[in-house]
Amino acid sequence: MQLFYNPEISEHTKQLSFDKEESKHIVKVLRKTSGDVLYITNGNGWLFTAEITIPDIKNCVAKIISKELKQKHKYHLHLAVAPTKMNDRYEWFLEKATEIGIDSITPIICDHSERKIIKLDRFEKIIQSAMKQSLSCYLPKLNEAMLFKDFMNQPFNGQLLIAHCEETDKKSLKNEIEKNMNITILIGPEGDFSVKEIEMALKKNFIPVTLGETRLRTETAAIVACHSVAFINE
Repeated sequence: MQLFYNPEISEHTKQLSFDKEESKHIVKVLRKTSGDVLYITNGNGWLFTAEITIPDIKNCVAKIISKELKQKHKYHLHLAVAPTKMNDRYEWFLEKATEIGIDSITPIICDHSERKIIKLDRFEKIIQSAMKQSLSCYLPKLNEAMLFKDFMNQPFNGQLLIAHCEETDKKSLKNEIEKNMNITILIGPEGDFSVKEIEMALKKNFIPVTLGETRLRTETAAIVACHSVAFINE
């Protein structure tokens, strides 16, 4: 099964046309023709089954023959993760987190961040590709990058956790995660959160947690946090 993504399609759509790039991929690369079946999601949980009616290399057209709203996991995971110095490491995190199960992502610019310019278009493509590859019908929301202090000045709900490396009293992440909850986890840059940032988070009722005995890279820590939440909620 190969999954296509079209954010414009809704449960009321009867017919859709693919853009030139996807039409070429469907007709020339996949060699699909009239009567062949395609599977499409809009990223909001819907899985559509469509039948090709016009296998045009520039404007492939298909009619919707069935639809299904896929069940979503019962928790909501928001990871706020500082950009990594090497961009490919952050892209790896986005890809794997999407495959594992994540709902929203916010790149946060911290005091010790070495990378402060974010290419959201590139990140969005990575997430879309990972959603299709993993056959998920839910596209994680990628938020605009923002300064740590600005991120902290918004309302929060559910469980609030911050993973840092300072030698202070911290709880084990796996023991803090509760099932079927909204959960926000903060992951800092290579140089960790600053003391000031940690204090700011604590004032906002974030609980400091440890992800294990070893010091993890930013992207590894984010994946460990993502997988831990998914595992506890199985």
